[in-house]
Amino acid sequence: MRYNEKELLSLSRQRAEKAAELSMRGPKKGSVLKKRLVKLVVNFLFYFRTDEEEPIGALLLEHCRVLKEEERGFSIHFIDEPDRKYVFQCSSKEQCAEWVEALTNASYEFMRKSLVFYRNEILKMTGKDPLEQYGISDESRFQIEPATL
Repeated sequence: MRYNEKELLSLSRQRAEKAAELSMRGPKKGSVLKKRLVKLVVNFLFYFRTDEEEPIGALLLEHCRVLKEEERGFSIHFIDEPDRKYVFQCSSKEQCAEWVEALTNASYEFMRKSLVFYRNEILKMTGKDPLEQYGISDESRFQIEPATL
């Protein structure tokens, strides 16, 4: 994936949907859990050393699965790279459940499916396509795919 480092840095400074200090282990062999400030902004998960303002990394939350690992832990697995797994440890099981839900709902694909679902519900209730007024109702990205019917 291509990205502009300045834009990514600017995005990391935006208001987060969720942020906390969590223990994190990266995908490298022999990695250990380290305290990191973890910040969810749109569909990026930024992680920082706790004493620094610039992120040391970012995960694009697309084509990945967020799985609850144990009572207070979860992991992020990338579908195209099964060996690439990030593990996180929270301070409580409630915090863990909140992170799993927030990360699961952060992907573009989840948001697109939600938009399509609510678009169809509004269409059923009102008989009008809510996207029509924006001139985008026929765009393929907002259509229901036959497999999801």
